[in-house]
Amino acid sequence: MLGRVKQWLGIEGVKLELEIPEVVDESDGQVTGIIKLQTMNSQVVNRIKLVFIERYARGRGKEKLVDEYELGFTVIDREIEIPANEITEVPFTLPFSIVKSEMDEMEDKNLLYAGLAKAAKMFSRVKSEFRIEAEAKVKGTALNPFDKKSIQVQG
Repeated sequence: MLGRVKQWLGIEGVKLELEIPEVVDESDGQVTGIIKLQTMNSQVVNRIKLVFIERYARGRGKEKLVDEYELGFTVIDREIEIPANEITEVPFTLPFSIVKSEMDEMEDKNLLYAGLAKAAKMFSRVKSEFRIEAEAKVKGTALNPFDKKSIQVQG
């Protein structure tokens, strides 16, 4: 009985770990990596969802605004057997597309605007942070294992 409750809650269940590069080039338009799955008891993963997210912050103090944008996602929709006490590796490719603000567009247009746009972004404290999140759906459990890792995007 205790074993079923542990399995349903995901205790001693599947552990998920993302392995991704620290930096990705914006022009590549995709991230390749590996999902490592391991468990103490044999289990089955039904699907894995991967999402590429940008956290866009701007402003100061009470005026600070933060938005999150989904730049790409992919779903691995197949059953994956995870044997007990072994690491199962699942390779993936996650396509993404960077969303540019008006200031970013202006900065890319020409050299004169680039300096003005950079100064305006610094004054407004504009900052983008990127991360990849992965969540696995495990057969017979209520709580799904997940992981998230930060990644840098260079243009």
